[in-house]
Amino acid sequence: MLVSAKNLEATIGGGHLEHMAIAHARRLIDGADNASPIQRFALGPSLGQCCGGVVWLRFELLSDAQTLASFHTKIQRMSMRLPTLALFGGGHVGAAIVRLCATLPMPLTWVDSRDEIFPAQLPSHVRTEHSDPVETAVHDLSLIPAGSRVLIMSFSHAEDLEVCAACLRRQRTHGDLAFIGLIGSKTKWATFQNRLRARGFGDAELAQITCPIGVAGVTGKEPEVIAVAVAAQLLGLPTMPPRHK
Repeated sequence: MLVSAKNLEATIGGGHLEHMAIAHARRLIDGADNASPIQRFALGPSLGQCCGGVVWLRFELLSDAQTLASFHTKIQRMSMRLPTLALFGGGHVGAAIVRLCATLPMPLTWVDSRDEIFPAQLPSHVRTEHSDPVETAVHDLSLIPAGSRVLIMSFSHAEDLEVCAACLRRQRTHGDLAFIGLIGSKTKWATFQNRLRARGFGDAELAQITCPIGVAGVTGKEPEVIAVAVAAQLLGLPTMPPRHK
């Protein structure tokens, strides 16, 4: 956690423990003589908590801009705890998902065949990629690393189909995509299955694509509602273990 006189970045878990840690860090910043760089906190009545146990916290005073920038980068890297999300589609639903997932600890690669679709201002962990044809981005491991989750929701069913096919080809070669989700109805998916079978993909391969997407029971069609349902589904997925060569 990074603490300044007025601002905070990241967290050690919240609650009274964090409140006390912030107060101690600011005493260090103010040069208080009794502010030790190592502090012991008992998670009991003295903190108004009933968790039990003990936490030791180490405090470090960052005095120059270069060290501060390095620590800031380290915090950002450590805070990205979830696998990369690769989102194909810059429409209303795609934009709503980006707005929501940009607040979550996950790197996000946002891909569209229309370069002008992306907003000018995005968080640092959201990367945009203009790819035409759009499906070529699927095989770029620098954009979509192993263990990524993929969401497919372009402006065109034809593009969606090509991205689905590219994902299945990648699965044949690497088997390293943790989730492939396609927006759409059961009717759309039935049509896609027929077209993908005609391209030589079998039922076991098609089973790797989830369609419709989103947690069950959420029926709203507004982009923001769909975004919440999809984000909840992604957060419930297991993390793919590393592949052993």
